[in-house]
Amino acid sequence: MELSNFKVLTFDVVGTLIDFETGVLEAVRRLGGDATLDLSDTAIFEAYKRGRDRFPGRSSSAMADVYRSLAEELKLPADPATAEAFQMAVFRWPAFEDSVAALKRLRKHYRLVAMTNADRTAFSCYSHTLDDPFDDSVTCDETRVAKPNPQFFAYNRGRQAAHGYKFSEILHVAQSQYHDIGVASELGYTTCWIERRQGQPGFGGTPEPKQVTRPDFHFATLKELADAVEGV
Repeated sequence: MELSNFKVLTFDVVGTLIDFETGVLEAVRRLGGDATLDLSDTAIFEAYKRGRDRFPGRSSSAMADVYRSLAEELKLPADPATAEAFQMAVFRWPAFEDSVAALKRLRKHYRLVAMTNADRTAFSCYSHTLDDPFDDSVTCDETRVAKPNPQFFAYNRGRQAAHGYKFSEILHVAQSQYHDIGVASELGYTTCWIERRQGQPGFGGTPEPKQVTRPDFHFATLKELADAVEGV
């Protein structure tokens, strides 16, 4: 199987292109102040994931409640202004340092499609951060479900078929084993795992999968994928 066989790259955005883990940690530590000094990254991520499970709504509006949940659990400031500041910080989560340049390189060779659990409002911010690289995008607002729900992937498959692309011409690129790689592989997608946490313990801010699925392609960074495409 060669990377040149594909015409479309579909991307998970948050976690693969946007460094939400850094965004979450920086916001919690800034807003929590001295109360966060004894908190490990793992403790913050675990509280964040439990909060997201409690409030799974649109990321452009649910994250204030997610913060209140983690703040109450970790004994951090949980007043309305602080929760709203966390919500606003979500729109400014940074891109990984290689994302913008690698996407520009990849766009020379493929149609780029975002497949994100973010809603349209939040995604517009992330797309801007990434220098608007996408030819098409699918968000939870269109699908009405979130990954790993198979309906999300079915929606995108139909959408790309409507644009004239065969299923065999799509390569799904993602960081999350839980949200993307496992279910996409089960559904017959060819997958590329960007293992952003390579060398780090655990799964950080992403839920732990039942098992780690072996992808068709595997890189530690998006730059490595772009290098492989261009034969660098």
